[in-house]
Amino acid sequence: MYDLYRPGSKHFALTWQAKNNNIARFCRHSYRLKRINNPIAFARDLRVLAGQLEVVQLERLHDLLTDVSGALDWRLAGERGRRGEPLLRLTVEGGLLLACQRCLGAVPFDLDIDSLLELVPAGAELSQEELEDDSRDFLPVAHDLDVAELVEDEILLALPVAPRHEKCGLPGVADDGGRIHPFAALAGFKGKLN
Repeated sequence: MYDLYRPGSKHFALTWQAKNNNIARFCRHSYRLKRINNPIAFARDLRVLAGQLEVVQLERLHDLLTDVSGALDWRLAGERGRRGEPLLRLTVEGGLLLACQRCLGAVPFDLDIDSLLELVPAGAELSQEELEDDSRDFLPVAHDLDVAELVEDEILLALPVAPRHEKCGLPGVADDGGRIHPFAALAGFKGKLN
């Protein structure tokens, strides 16, 4: 079978690879990782889930990256706190190539995330003191937890606001500190019009 459209024909054939690519494109969550049905029980039973997540699957990051190849290692482990509260420890390691905010070049960024999230039922009332405590991160859960979304959320929170190179010059400024004049070459044409 061929992966092309023949002009004038009403039908065209796709290879199995092209069909799979189209299916993956239309099925937004086809690549998603496992969902945890009961995250509170997952944490209480001290379960562990680990794997790799392809960067290309992290759609919300695409605009911030120069390259979407590669994979990130993640691990999600259930724990119990001092008061018996259910906790999830998420670790994510790997590298990303962020887009520099000045020159749009690639800025290597090493991810080393280690988040401890306290699970609370969705809609639970938290005291003002609990909300103001910066040492605790709460994760409200209703029914199930999408692991890929949680990993992507934590990555977004760990990224710098405006990534840039250490010695990246501003656009329009020469290396010697002088200003670049983009239309200076046109000055020679002045008065030479026929």
